[in-house]
Amino acid sequence: MTRRDAVRRLEGASVSRTSVGDRYRGWLQHHRLSAADSLLRVLQSLGASLLTWLVIGIALALPTGLSVALDNISQVSEGWQAPAQISLFLQDDLADERVRQLASELKAREDIADTQLITRADALAEFSTLSGFADVLASLEENPLPHLILVNPRHDEASALRQELQGLPAVAEAVLDMEWLQRLNSIMALGRRLVMAIGVMLVAGVLLILGNTIKLAIESRRDEIVIVKLVGGSNAFVRRPFLYTGFWYGVGGGALAGLLVSSALWFLEEPISELVLLYESAFRLTGLGIMGALNLIILGGLLGLTGAWLAVSRHLARIEPR
Repeated sequence: MTRRDAVRRLEGASVSRTSVGDRYRGWLQHHRLSAADSLLRVLQSLGASLLTWLVIGIALALPTGLSVALDNISQVSEGWQAPAQISLFLQDDLADERVRQLASELKAREDIADTQLITRADALAEFSTLSGFADVLASLEENPLPHLILVNPRHDEASALRQELQGLPAVAEAVLDMEWLQRLNSIMALGRRLVMAIGVMLVAGVLLILGNTIKLAIESRRDEIVIVKLVGGSNAFVRRPFLYTGFWYGVGGGALAGLLVSSALWFLEEPISELVLLYESAFRLTGLGIMGALNLIILGGLLGLTGAWLAVSRHLARIEPR
């Protein structure tokens, strides 16, 4: 042994510094181990994990399915967006000559593109042909149908024009034919608000479910947590596996939600196709698609991380070595 070696041995232990690269590699390695170990633990208790995935999947599938249904209804209603038409039902005591004169006067207006006159006789003949009650209608002493003028507005302000035409003395009632579509759009807007409210409540329920699941996982590993803290493990080090556990629960629930929605759409596709064929429509039922399913899985993973973070932050601080 040389003199220099003997001096070094007498000096005692030496201090070793860890580089930033080593710290990063250690941090990354622990993330990999935590993710793999958490997934293995979730798969080992497969029965309980399936129940958790099913609860999360149903909670996410309900608002998602309602949203997909509203999107399909919107797709149908887009084909109904025709220019608004105003139906003018005239007074019963108007003479035929006055009716034709009124139709000509309305057609000459700048805010009206075109008019179509349907007289009482024409309306009765058309109704007899379409309804199949020609014999019954022929026995009537007088025609119960009024004269009708169909007005096509030149501009989009059909509601204001309807109010103006309603005030004409010869008009008994003015009906805007697109009001039902406006009501449908209002109902759909209300439906989207309801879906959003239901989604928020169900997301809160998912967070509670995940928080309770992670809480049970923390309690089952209390002794392990105490030992890790005794040897110098930080809260972040202890927290990491539980975050990955919540993440895997969320990802599984999101994937199951996408599967449930796709299965429901597949179940409804055949009867809807038959109905569309009867109406000779070009409508096609649309589902989540690849991006929609992927977004649902990502949403589930984020909810899992959030629920796990809330649960771990609350319960982990209570576990300290004595």
